[in-house]
Amino acid sequence: MKREGIFQDTLKTPEKQNKMLCWRQVCSFTQIYRQARTLSSDLLLSQINGCSHEDELFGLVGRNKARLSEKHVGSALNVLWQLQKKKPLSLRTSNYIRNHSQFLTLRILAENKVEHMENDVVVDTLYNILRLNVEDHDSLAEALVTEGWKRLERQVLSLSKFALCLYKQHMHFSPLLGKIAHIVDTKLDSIQDIRVLSVLMISISDVVSQSFRDRLIQKAEQLLGAESEVHFNYARRIALFLQNIKLPHRPLLEKCNKIFLKSACHLDIHNISLIFGLYEQLDFDNAEFRLVAKQLLSKSIDDYNDPETFTKLFFALGPMAEPAVRERLLATAVSMAEEFSSYQVLVILKTMQKMKCKNSHLLQKMASILHKHLDNYHTLQLVRLTQYLVLLHCHDLELFDKLKKLLFGFLKSSVVPADIAAIIRVVAMLPSTQVEEILVTKAAAVLPQCRLPCLNCIAAALVKWSHLGQLQSPPERGARLLQELNRCAFARLRGAGSLHLLLEELAYVNGDWFEEVLCGETMAACQRLVDQVTFANVLQFSFFLMKANHRSVSLLDRIASVTLQNIDKIHPLEIYFILQLFSILNYDPPAPEEFFENCIQHLISNLSKCISCFETHHLVLLGHVLAVAGYFPPVLIKMIFNVPFLSKLDAELEVLPDTSKQKVRLCLMKLNRAVCLECPEFHIPWFHERYCQHVLLTGNSLRRHVHKMLAEILGGSHYTKISVLTPYCYEIDFECILDENKKPLSYMAQNILLGDTEGMHSKHDIKDMALPPGAQRIALEFLDAKDFSKDSHHLKGESAVKKRHLEMLGYRVVQIPHFEWNSMVLSTKEAQLEYLKKQLYETQ
Repeated sequence: MKREGIFQDTLKTPEKQNKMLCWRQVCSFTQIYRQARTLSSDLLLSQINGCSHEDELFGLVGRNKARLSEKHVGSALNVLWQLQKKKPLSLRTSNYIRNHSQFLTLRILAENKVEHMENDVVVDTLYNILRLNVEDHDSLAEALVTEGWKRLERQVLSLSKFALCLYKQHMHFSPLLGKIAHIVDTKLDSIQDIRVLSVLMISISDVVSQSFRDRLIQKAEQLLGAESEVHFNYARRIALFLQNIKLPHRPLLEKCNKIFLKSACHLDIHNISLIFGLYEQLDFDNAEFRLVAKQLLSKSIDDYNDPETFTKLFFALGPMAEPAVRERLLATAVSMAEEFSSYQVLVILKTMQKMKCKNSHLLQKMASILHKHLDNYHTLQLVRLTQYLVLLHCHDLELFDKLKKLLFGFLKSSVVPADIAAIIRVVAMLPSTQVEEILVTKAAAVLPQCRLPCLNCIAAALVKWSHLGQLQSPPERGARLLQELNRCAFARLRGAGSLHLLLEELAYVNGDWFEEVLCGETMAACQRLVDQVTFANVLQFSFFLMKANHRSVSLLDRIASVTLQNIDKIHPLEIYFILQLFSILNYDPPAPEEFFENCIQHLISNLSKCISCFETHHLVLLGHVLAVAGYFPPVLIKMIFNVPFLSKLDAELEVLPDTSKQKVRLCLMKLNRAVCLECPEFHIPWFHERYCQHVLLTGNSLRRHVHKMLAEILGGSHYTKISVLTPYCYEIDFECILDENKKPLSYMAQNILLGDTEGMHSKHDIKDMALPPGAQRIALEFLDAKDFSKDSHHLKGESAVKKRHLEMLGYRVVQIPHFEWNSMVLSTKEAQLEYLKKQLYETQ
């Protein structure tokens, strides 16, 4: 009340009333001005956000330079990126935008207003200019990073997006990313968004410790399991994280693979080739993903008609393509060769080597265009390129001379031991008559700095040169160099203090030098470090012992002990490889039944779970390993030897590499034999007789085999004819006649001259062969892959016409596709006989 009275008294003074009136007018004017300015500002912001073309936005910027605030600038840069984002890669105009004068205006204004930007605008602006391909060290980018670093201390930024920006600027090992990694480490438990976690994981992958790495993996497994739907990109980032840290963590990869399979709609050529590349580097494979990828790529093979997408198609589809598709890919590669970039040529050659391609025309084409690309390769690319050409048996001596000169140039300037060793190794693969002095000098100089894989490369080269007598005089020089190399290797082994690091090096050591010189000392080092065998490295240790082929009782016992104590922590597929070690080496650890039974019980008790991590062909390999050791789990044996399983195995074998395919088929045969001999109570038939005899079911071999079965079905060889030539010169594989009661008619009784039943043509004119009423002539035809369109069971035109014409000539045509006859389901004679009976008597 008192304050109200004083205020009322004050207003009664005339001078003060005038002053107050003036102040109200000023305030009123200011408020109107501010409202007008805000309205104008909001209108400009709306106009910026409503732009539908770059030129429209640049025009708006040019007319309103003086009025642009930091918010306008940030919005303008965001709109530019959003407009680009909507366009296909081939139609984006980043170069046009970066070179536009108004884009420079925006960058200058942004740089001047960085300190006044809101936190989100700082990060968004950095993200947008990087997406528009502004150089990493552009002054605006540097200013935004610096400002972000300042605000990072207050943790007010969008951490994942800022970290991703730094990663895209190749600041992989910067203290700033280290700071972000520390923040993530302290707040990891509170992160519940898999999108945020996946971005952070790839961004900080180069600055994480081993313990922090394990916590990130555990968190990723937890969030991937908690989410019912996980976006394709999140799984892709997590797989990329595993690649960056070079850790093939199988449980996490399997979860990512499931997401990829569920996200088939996102599997375009770019994603498929990316995933195959990640899997290749992580030594991970999945037949189901291969089948899905093959199906998707085969359907749209005609869409990939530019060098970039075709190269990715060739890389992804080539190694698992069927012959017709493979030849088509090779032909397209030849026609497109001149358009390939230097990197694309490298990918094509790498894939050819993986395919064991013998297409000399394509190889010559690749060699011819390489002459103009050679200067674009860095050291290790040039090494790989040379290796591919040698393994593909390229004969372009001029190209090899150029490669050799370039390799020597890199060798002279290089100070990296791994690069020097790689160059020496690949130069030794080139055709040469004499070893240049620099090779020996560089090798001698770098030996003390080399890890075991590098020493292995140099040793392979020295051994080859010594055997061929290519080392320069004096002749004992090569021997002295090898002695020094051996001394360095022994010193490294004797000084090893970490089994984990030693196993990492030994993974890349092989060949005669390892087997003849290094193996004994290596085993001694492993004996010394045997207490360091844990569940985390027991798989790598088992791999090494399989490679070494060394039956060390103490080491094997340690592996068995660690496996039993930590069996719940070891992945099922890893248990298979551990069992394989004992099976191959024919060694029973102490209490062998306890060891094997516990391992088997662990697998069987989790069989439904194991099916997701054991593919069909893996179960065959597991069954074989256990059979060699004398164990035949009934559940596993019955699972393998049934028709649905064998049908699924057939599908998987279509996309497996040739070496894996051969291994699986051989193991299935051996498992089949073992079950028949050792476990007759399972009543599993022996169906690998033909496989063991290496009979190829083509040509006369197939005809003789089937002719005997038809004779058995029909009651004699005189009831069927082989290799029949019909009127109009159609050749059919087999012919028979059934009466109205579907009983076979003898060609002898019909007074028809029989041809040679072992494959000679039988010729006759159908018009001269009167058949009894109701009788029917049957043509039995076997169809090869060439009779079907690519990657499908659809009959091609020529084969369809032949069937139609034979029907017009009076035949009932029975066509037997190769994919049915050669399937695992028809591996036994009994199954084939039943199949043929059904085709002869039930097909209408």
